Amino acid sequence: MPVSPKEQDDICEVQCFDDEKVNRLKPYAAESIGVAKIFKALADDTRAKIIHILSLEDELCVCDIAAIIGSSIANTSHHLRLLRNMGLAKYRKEGKLVFYSLDDDHVRHLISAGVEHAKEQRVPVNSESNG
Repeated sequence: MPVSPKEQDDICEVQCFDDEKVNRLKPYAAESIGVAKIFKALADDTRAKIIHILSLEDELCVCDIAAIIGSSIANTSHHLRLLRNMGLAKYRKEGKLVFYSLDDDHVRHLISAGVEHAKEQRVPVNSESNG
């Protein structure tokens, strides 16, 4: 299939590679196995909200999480179960209540970096142009 001139702009015009760089870095490619699963979990807005609020508090019960994100308890529980099955969250039961928390600080740092990056990407409102 022919490639349009615009598509040709961002690809190499000749096929070659740097043996030293390829040989040095190739073993590291396998280190990313499992990372896509984490980002897939975070790619859902509801799960991202849950992970974010859990990063701000040691633990929260399912009812609190549902109220904070504005979702039903059933829907929130579904997402929490997925996060738990993916190893991103853990829970403990206390009487009739179930409390969730992040599984480790790596998840906390990951969502924190994502939230910070998203804030930087937002277009600032220019107050001078409103008047």
